[in-house]
Amino acid sequence: MEHTYDVTALGEYLIDFTENGVSEQGNPVFEANPGGAPCNVLAMLQKLGRRTAFVGKVGDDAFGRMLCRTGQSVGIDMGALAVDKTVHTTLAFVQTAPDGDRDFAFYRDPGADMMLSTEEVPVGPVENARIFHFGTLSLTDEPARAATVKAVALAMAGGAVISFDPNLRPPLWRDMGDARTAIAWGLAQADVVKIADNELAFMTGQSDFDRGAAMLLKDYPNIRLLNVTAGADGSYAYSGGTRVFVPAFRLGGTIETTGAGDTFCASVLDFVLDHGLDGLTEAELTAMLRFANAAAYLVTTKKGALRSMPEREQVEALLAANG
Repeated sequence: MEHTYDVTALGEYLIDFTENGVSEQGNPVFEANPGGAPCNVLAMLQKLGRRTAFVGKVGDDAFGRMLCRTGQSVGIDMGALAVDKTVHTTLAFVQTAPDGDRDFAFYRDPGADMMLSTEEVPVGPVENARIFHFGTLSLTDEPARAATVKAVALAMAGGAVISFDPNLRPPLWRDMGDARTAIAWGLAQADVVKIADNELAFMTGQSDFDRGAAMLLKDYPNIRLLNVTAGADGSYAYSGGTRVFVPAFRLGGTIETTGAGDTFCASVLDFVLDHGLDGLTEAELTAMLRFANAAAYLVTTKKGALRSMPEREQVEALLAANG
């Protein structure tokens, strides 16, 4: 089957207001950065030469129009971006700690991304993708939850590899039991999973990554490639009985970590597009993680995410200089 897109993603598309200094009056200054994990992933894939499409919803407001223009400017097909006439675009205020970690405050009760309906899920971009990627922010509320379920079913029917990143944001869940249920559902659909250390602990109760990964792979045998990210420590890959760990790049210059996980995820999907998921060797998984770690490091040296993704040549130069 000839696929129109390499990767189609569904989910939140919003404005990340990130700290950018202090005004003359001593007030914090926030910069409006286009963001949202699914589009961040697609933006990096575009940098890597892939064909991508986005399914989601924004408000009929200045921020929504900005997001539409931004997605188009980085090459993402935004033809399936719906517009809500009454609910505003979702906003997130991101405060950065001295170590680059983040704290989120969301203005999303409701936000336009939550209002995506099943009728607004387009068949073409979903069925005609080699990989379909989603997270849990589109599972927090209806009607977006039903739209996500429909899209995953369409993608499976089209033969797509299903990619899932829990992207757990506790402030957006009324009940963490609901969050656990949503993540469990996503894990049960996925061929490829990127899960952060805190999310692995949340789902398994394990702080030991190997034990937690073993539990997930036992409970969800459909997962063919499981990647666990451990922040500044590095990342792990588990596939077909092979386990690989690659340390993170610690070269200084980190400003903030927004988009690092999404850049990592996109790099993994780029690898899967080239290598598939069968019989991956230790050497291949190591090369995958080194590239993904390097790309994730580079995005932490800039503010924002969607417009800050590195070029393939930049990642390869970093790897060559740190071989």
